[in-house]
This record gives sequence, structure tokens and C-alpha cells, in this order.
Amino acid sequence: MEWYQKNATLQTIKDRHSIRTFLEDKVSDDDVVTLLKAANKAPSAHNQQSWKFIVLTGEKKKALAELVKNRSADFPKTASVLLRMASRSISAAPTVIAIANTGDLISHGRKLFGIREDLAFDFFRTMEIQSSAAAVQNLLLAATSLDLAAVWLGILYLLKDEVLEFLGEPRGEFMAVIPVGHSDQVTTGPKKQKVDALVKYLD
Repeated sequence: MEWYQKNATLQTIKDRHSIRTFLEDKVSDDDVVTLLKAANKAPSAHNQQSWKFIVLTGEKKKALAELVKNRSADFPKTASVLLRMASRSISAAPTVIAIANTGDLISHGRKLFGIREDLAFDFFRTMEIQSSAAAVQNLLLAATSLDLAAVWLGILYLLKDEVLEFLGEPRGEFMAVIPVGHSDQVTTGPKKQKVDALVKYLD
């Protein structure tokens, strides 16, 4: 038996991969709420849930795609190409979900944890990034489980502050943009390295 055949959760993890092209079919409101609830169940430092979810459709989504497309020309070739690809994914997907840090943990963490001031910012900044990244992964796995396609557009971090301003969010340490829809093709995702090459056991 393959590792992913042991249960449905492992099968979903195995099946998840980035999909960048979409059909025009709408993502149901019920499915969007399901994705958001799954993301919100992610582990977060001290259960602070210092994240915000922003759902974009219609004209706002088109405007974000245009922003990314227009800014792509200001970057070197490789980054420019990836930003234009990201713009097309945003434009094609019926729904885009963005995730941003609130900064609440950075602001109030010292009182919760008693961390020295000289360590506090990097400590809580890292915790917020880890927490929000976990929320994104929950969202991506939930999308796969619902037979939806999704991609985390990491290249948009080059425009983090501009995207956050566009979303009406304060500057923060984390920002993710995830187009979601129905895939317009059957894809299998990239080949992964064998786990044996990536693991070290200590006893």
C-alpha cells in the first residue's frame, strides 16, 4: 500500500499541487466559506489567529490583476514573467483569497510571553508568518478536497506593501494571494525529490 492510500487526508495531501489556469465556473459561496473555515482552523501562536482573510471577486479582482500586470515591467526578466503569469491567474480565477497578518501578535506578544524587548520583534514576526503560512496550507488542502484548483502566488511578495495597501490592510510581515477556481485541465504536478534524500534521523 502506498503511503497516501492509508486515508483520505493523506490522499488529499498527495493530490494537492499548484494549478494556475481556471474555467469560468463560479466557486460557490458555500465552498468559499468552507475554505475560510478550514484556513481559520490552522494552528497559530498562542491561538492568537493574527490573520485576516480577504475575498476578491468581480471588479476588485480585475483591478488587482491589472496592478500586478502593470508593475511587472519594473522587475528583471524572470520576476517580470512570473508576475505576468500571476496576473493571468488572478484574472482567470473566479475567486481570489488573500491572507494578511494583523500584526496583533507583534503588538501584544510581549505581554503574553514575557519575551525580552530585544528579541520580541523577530520572535513574534516569525510566529505570525508561521501561523499564516499554516492557514494558507489548510486552505490549499481544503480546496483540493473540494475538487477545486488553487495556487499560492509567492512571487507577489515582491509587491507585498502595494498589495496590502490595495487590500486596505496595514503593512505587515506576511501577505499571500491564492486564486481559486475549477481547473481547466488535468494536471499531476511536479515530481518531488525522494524523501530519503531529505531526511536525517538522530537518536
